[in-house]
Amino acid sequence: MANPRILIAGTHSGAGKTTLTLGLMAAFIKRGLRVQGFKCGPDYIDPAYHTAITQRPSRNLDSWMMNHDLVRNVYLHGSRGADLSIMEGVMGLYDGKSPTSDVGSSAEISLITKTPVILVINIKSMARSAAAIVKGFQSLNPKVNIVGVIANFAGSKGHGELVRQAIEQECGIPLLGVLTADQQISIPERHLGLLPAVERGELEGLFTRLADVMEENIDLEGILALAGQVEDLGELGEKEDPFVPSSASPLVRIAVARDGAFNFYYPENLELLQAAGAELVYFSPVAGEQVPSDVDGLYIGGGFPEEFAPQLCKHDEVAQSVKGAIEKGMPTLAECGGFMYLTDELEKTDGTRYPMAGVIPGRTVMQKKLVALGYREVTGLRDNFLLEGQKARGHEFHYSTFEPGSDSLQPAYMSKGLRKDGEEGVVVGPDNLVAGYTHLHFASQPHLVSRWIDACQKYQMKKSAAKGI
Repeated sequence: MANPRILIAGTHSGAGKTTLTLGLMAAFIKRGLRVQGFKCGPDYIDPAYHTAITQRPSRNLDSWMMNHDLVRNVYLHGSRGADLSIMEGVMGLYDGKSPTSDVGSSAEISLITKTPVILVINIKSMARSAAAIVKGFQSLNPKVNIVGVIANFAGSKGHGELVRQAIEQECGIPLLGVLTADQQISIPERHLGLLPAVERGELEGLFTRLADVMEENIDLEGILALAGQVEDLGELGEKEDPFVPSSASPLVRIAVARDGAFNFYYPENLELLQAAGAELVYFSPVAGEQVPSDVDGLYIGGGFPEEFAPQLCKHDEVAQSVKGAIEKGMPTLAECGGFMYLTDELEKTDGTRYPMAGVIPGRTVMQKKLVALGYREVTGLRDNFLLEGQKARGHEFHYSTFEPGSDSLQPAYMSKGLRKDGEEGVVVGPDNLVAGYTHLHFASQPHLVSRWIDACQKYQMKKSAAKGI
């Protein structure tokens, strides 16, 4: 049986697709459905909200970082056991890697997964013109199956009714709901302390209000019917599923920093490590937890160490355990926030400085404006144990800059992006630490995982030899 699914896309960023996606998830869960969330493109924050509502790991569907078969596999893997899958788009429906193609866009994801699209449009100060906008989206790529519209920021219910008449007459698809400007629910700042707020249950009231607004203003039955009118994509057998953890005894143990400061991980990255034979052991630097004993590798992902800098700098024993493990040769990957934590010092925008782990000579300095945003294709440089001579894809998103404390630091990658080409990251230690701002998607380069496992096994043997085992 086909898994019912729908993609909530916007005409542009700010149209309201996140609020509507979260509200629809909450409303359908309130009705007793098992809902699976997906996010188009490289994003960690919106999936964290999806996961909080659905209690199922939300997953990214990205057709630039992954090939089309992998996108389909991620969808089938994640939707297994769900009654309804809801995909949240990225930017505008057709916005992606290039202004001249649909690559990496929500539109392309809808085509790969054969998912109908509901278009969210801001109708402020327009009536019949709303139909022209919808019609333009329909005609740009007629293969994209736009099945309905939700009107946002209406001046009144009467205003919404005018738009309904125009869209349904000119575009031949239903207006599935109208939200007025005074019904907008503010989503909290989508980064600062999100994970702790979720864990403390502070967002449950928000999700309840969103569900109530959807019940009152959106045709939920109509959306459910449209979501069920989809082609069956088949099933992904466990033997074909690259994201199923290995059932064999683990070959190695990899410590993963995971807490409010470090929580940007693609679920597939972790699952690919597990599928290759890694047991993942989680620890919280913010809570004062040291690198677990008897581990063979270390993964420190992105997040917001700047928001937790006062707590992190108090736990000198944690920093020493991280530094000691890396200096002993533990194969380590640190991405963005993890990279920042491994430097000597972090300086916030007010000039306050906090000592960090002191593994990488240099410091990171927070800026008031976004420093880097966008897709990256990286090629591993010499002594990069994960990617030497190989390519992988990922993205950058950060507000800090790195000021190296040594002229002899060796870069980890050559990085290519739309507006940024050049060296990126660092390789430190006995060639066992790869750190940089790029968030890698492991599915873009499966050899990365096997090389990491191999390096962990060699480190494991080195430890055993040192103990005389």
